[in-house]
Amino acid sequence: MSGEAAAGLRRDAVGLREVLFQSVTAMAPAAAVAASIPAGAAFAGGSLPLAVLIALVACLFTASCVAELARELPAAGSVATYAAQGLHPAVGFLVGWGYVFVEALVPPLLLLQLGFTAAGTLHDEWASYPAGLWWPWALAGAAVIAVAGYLGVRASARFGTVLGVFEIAVFLVFAGWLIIRAGGHNTLSVFGTSHTADGYGGVSGVFAGSVYTVLAFAGFEAAAPLAEETRDPRRTMHRAVLGAALGIGLFYVVTTYAMTVYFGPGRFASFGAAGEASWQGVARASFGLFWVLVFLAVVNSTIANANACANVSTRTAFALARIRVLPRVLATLHPRYRSPVAGIAVQTAVAVGAVLGLGFGYDPVTAFLLLATVIVTVVIGVYMVVNLACAGYFLRRGRPSLKPVRHLLLPLLGIVAFVPALLTAAGLPVFDFVTKLTAPVSYAGPVVAVWMGTGVVVLLVLVRRHPDRIAETARVHLEDDAPDIVTAQNGARPR
Repeated sequence: MSGEAAAGLRRDAVGLREVLFQSVTAMAPAAAVAASIPAGAAFAGGSLPLAVLIALVACLFTASCVAELARELPAAGSVATYAAQGLHPAVGFLVGWGYVFVEALVPPLLLLQLGFTAAGTLHDEWASYPAGLWWPWALAGAAVIAVAGYLGVRASARFGTVLGVFEIAVFLVFAGWLIIRAGGHNTLSVFGTSHTADGYGGVSGVFAGSVYTVLAFAGFEAAAPLAEETRDPRRTMHRAVLGAALGIGLFYVVTTYAMTVYFGPGRFASFGAAGEASWQGVARASFGLFWVLVFLAVVNSTIANANACANVSTRTAFALARIRVLPRVLATLHPRYRSPVAGIAVQTAVAVGAVLGLGFGYDPVTAFLLLATVIVTVVIGVYMVVNLACAGYFLRRGRPSLKPVRHLLLPLLGIVAFVPALLTAAGLPVFDFVTKLTAPVSYAGPVVAVWMGTGVVVLLVLVRRHPDRIAETARVHLEDDAPDIVTAQNGARPR
């Protein structure tokens, strides 16, 4: 690489379309429809469309808060900057510390899913293909994501856009065909409480289903870390975050409705993520080779999601490294592509290490569940803090900027909406529908506690030795003339 100083992330590199699909693909719509949302069917049964609609409304509370803060504070630090400005720089550091950690774990999570999905499907079609030969697919996916990230945000975001369009198109076409085939069985009763699963009658079943469905919305905020690389970021970030949450939420409602009325509301409690009673199973049994497109859309979704979250983790790490609260090498940029190359290298190493270490240490499915529990627990906690930060930020700005419904009521509702999801993700049996976690998935709690405890120690050291660095977590760098960034070759600071 040349020795030219990289003055910062590439400005005006992407527009609304790319950052919208950054959030869309981070939500992994195809994978969510096929794997995450069916988890709620065990409780909501044929009323799952109503549960999804309730989850959409609940998530829009938090999406509104993120969108408001993204418009006011366009920064690569995103949620860390929001918490620092709205609450306190120390809180911003801890939010960034946790967010970088879990977003770095999302790519290995999705690469594991890519591996066991591809291997399992190939084994079902050709018995001679070993079901345990999942790891080459995971490593191939890691290579694709690393190359896309290295080539810069423009290449990575456009790659994500293409993948996102494909997976959404496949499932929308399939959903339309299911609705047509359902014919006279189409009914709006699935938006009521009459089809819930046995033992979870009425509202309680719908509520339980919505809690599990909420987890499918995680990722709508993923556009925010691209703020410094986006044209007209204040307007674009606001539209992208809200647009992704609302658009994909409606996509979830339509696709879930389609499968429910086709499969039958009365027996939908048996619907799941695998086997005959699943999206791929229904496609395989009733729609010939169309199941191949469904399979490809799910595989596509894992790569797109991993790509989007790699962008999030490397940009957030970059933002914290340039103010030297993370190792400064993570602020290294490629002189041509302006991509955070050191962060991408670390992200790739973490992904490969976690995939192979956990995948072979346990098995890929168990490793997937362990990582998913760690990720969801922290991400929901981050959402709750950001809701609080939204209220804090606008209260500090005073009456002219404060809109009580948007800046006080919606943050409160967002926090309340995510409490049941947090308890469910952590396996705390406060509600009768929460399943207590067993080993090794139960190790997620101690893992999160150790990481966040380490963050507190680092925070205390920085507060004692470099308090100015912690204060910098609240800084918005977008309008700086010469950001303090490391060059890709020799680590010198541009003057």
